[in-house]
Amino acid sequence: MGGMAAQIPNRKDEEANRIAFDKVRADKEREAKNGHDGTWVAHPDLVPIAREIFDALMPTPNQLYAKREDVAVGQKELLQVHEGTKTEAGFRENIRVGVQYIEAWLRGRGAVLIYNLMEDAATAEISRSQIWQWLKFGARLEGGQKVTKPFFEKCLREEMERVAQEVGAETYKKGRFREAIDIFRKMSTSPHFETFLTLPAYRKIV
Repeated sequence: MGGMAAQIPNRKDEEANRIAFDKVRADKEREAKNGHDGTWVAHPDLVPIAREIFDALMPTPNQLYAKREDVAVGQKELLQVHEGTKTEAGFRENIRVGVQYIEAWLRGRGAVLIYNLMEDAATAEISRSQIWQWLKFGARLEGGQKVTKPFFEKCLREEMERVAQEVGAETYKKGRFREAIDIFRKMSTSPHFETFLTLPAYRKIV
């Protein structure tokens, strides 16, 4: 099986829909060509796209014949640290998405629509883990900004102001954002890495 396409169609925004469908199409074409037998999506509207691509690129019931013997993965490859950029925009998005997911989780929601993507606990785990790492090792972002606790606090304050505007002041006030912010802050700045973010979060609902 391939991975999930997390895009959620936005019937009110044709351009956003086009971008989402293009991403899903490219993702499913890659999976089918890589030898996957099937895939999954986050929304029923995406099923026709996935079916069309797999029917075209996989006319047989499965691809057991696609053994991918051209791919050699060993210890070195599994332990290789990926290369990529570290941006302030990404840092801030981690904060917004992480806090919003935790807030929704505290209200009993396991899967949450955030910025046209279906997110779950894994997303929040990635968000807080990356911030924790960057803080612990003093990573520098593009442009030279060093990731420090004061910088994190500044971004957290500003991004929560943005979220309040996005969801509306009344929704923000009635939600569980204060608790979510507290959890996200403590887990991001703790000297020790908490195994799962749901462990301290459970204490808020039990």
